[in-house]
Order: sequence, then structure tokens, then C-alpha cells
Amino acid sequence: MQCQNEKLLLFASELGKLIKETREKKTGYSLDNFANSFGISKGGLSTIENGKSNCKLATVWLISEAMGLKCSELIKLLEEKLGKDFKFIDE
Repeated sequence: MQCQNEKLLLFASELGKLIKETREKKTGYSLDNFANSFGISKGGLSTIENGKSNCKLATVWLISEAMGLKCSELIKLLEEKLGKDFKFIDE
């Protein structure tokens, strides 16, 4: 059984990597330019991309829209990255 904290760390890390990869690929913006263009805190975005934050759904939604994606599309990509067996609750 994996510790809940380890799962949260993995989730935050993979979400951050995905946001960074998608931001660079879809927009070509640097972190500074992206944050400034869409009114997102540079420090907050950096913290998310480095996997050091469990951000709010509203923040993920805002970031996904700024990248030209629906939030559900970003979540789908995250689900694929984490794998079909990833669950927060062990059965």
C-alpha cells in the first residue's frame, strides 16, 4: 500500500511536468511570458510546474484555457501520464 502523501507528490509532480511540457509545446511561451500574458502568478506557476503545489481546480482550468485546451483535455492527458492503475484510494 502506497502512502497517501507519496501519491499526492506523484500527482503534483506529473501535473507540473505536463503543464510545463504542454505550455512549451502549445504556446512556445516562456514561463514569464505565459504568466504575464494570462494574469497568472509567475511564482505560482513555477511552483506548480515544479510539482511543489497541489493547486486548485480553478487554477488548472485557467492554465488549460490559456494553453488553448479544455480542462478535461488536460486532465485526460494527466490520466494517461499517471497510468490506468493510479488511484488515491487503495481498495
